[in-house]
Amino acid sequence: MHTHDISSWNHDHAFGQDRVRIGERRSKVVIALTAVMMVAEIAAGIAFGSMALLADGLHMASHALAIGITVVAYVYARRHAFDSRFSFGTGKVNALAGFGSAVLLVCFAALMAWESSIRLVNPVAIAFDQAILVAIAGLIVNAASAVVLGHGHDHGEAHDDDDHHDHDHEHTHGHARHDDHNLRAAYLHVIADALTSVLAIFALVAGKFLGFDWLDPLMGIAGAILVARWSWGLLRDTARVLLDRQAPRAMRNQVRAAIEGSGDDARLADLHLWSIGPGIYAAALAVVASAPEAPDAYRRRLPAGLGLVHVTVEVQHCPHHESVDHGIR
Repeated sequence: MHTHDISSWNHDHAFGQDRVRIGERRSKVVIALTAVMMVAEIAAGIAFGSMALLADGLHMASHALAIGITVVAYVYARRHAFDSRFSFGTGKVNALAGFGSAVLLVCFAALMAWESSIRLVNPVAIAFDQAILVAIAGLIVNAASAVVLGHGHDHGEAHDDDDHHDHDHEHTHGHARHDDHNLRAAYLHVIADALTSVLAIFALVAGKFLGFDWLDPLMGIAGAILVARWSWGLLRDTARVLLDRQAPRAMRNQVRAAIEGSGDDARLADLHLWSIGPGIYAAALAVVASAPEAPDAYRRRLPAGLGLVHVTVEVQHCPHHESVDHGIR
């Protein structure tokens, strides 16, 4: 019985998940900022007997916990990147954490709407001066956190892959940061808090100088609706990754064109292309040709900029393959 050395064909499935990502560093800075503000507000609330300050400090604590999920996910994915129990590495831990954070955002929006609705029906006395100072302090901290986390994240509805054929630019390897759902979730938590502060400042100033006390709970409801909309987009995007939904149609078309547009009669009989981490994809291709080449030859045809890190190619010889349906499968 002959044995063969196949070590040169072996490879790990870390796909770069073992490196410290920029989102991990940024999230740690944001937690530090939030923790300082949290301690200051809780201490001031207890010292000065201010329920407004104490309540906002406790809210900051929940905010720190949510961002903490982001950091835990980054650390876990990095430390288990080479764990063979994960078929395609730990990239999807990123999407899982993003999904969990999106659920927390939904709960936060529901709580905002509920509390605001109660106060709209049963108004309570508002200490305007103190509340405005708290809202301004919160806005400053959240604005600083948003700057630390960066920008470029879509807060609106997620694009439908089958309706937006030019959406592949956001899913290529060169734009991996946009696929970092974990970082996006942290960013949305910060933006949601900043939005709450902005709406609160507007409502409190109007209440103080114009007597529009009803604006405070109304702005709370408006903020809850917008946060829920952002949450839905994040839930949908992360669920697509977790459920192995096909990559955008434009990206699939690029793969198909690379295989079928090389001058021979090779055709794709089957194509599976899905995300396995931020900006990285796995693909399984079934190629049919009358004079088939080796699988590596078809791999080399694939564009280098798509972020394909794990490609499996099946080659079939079929002299009458022209009868195969050439549509997108």
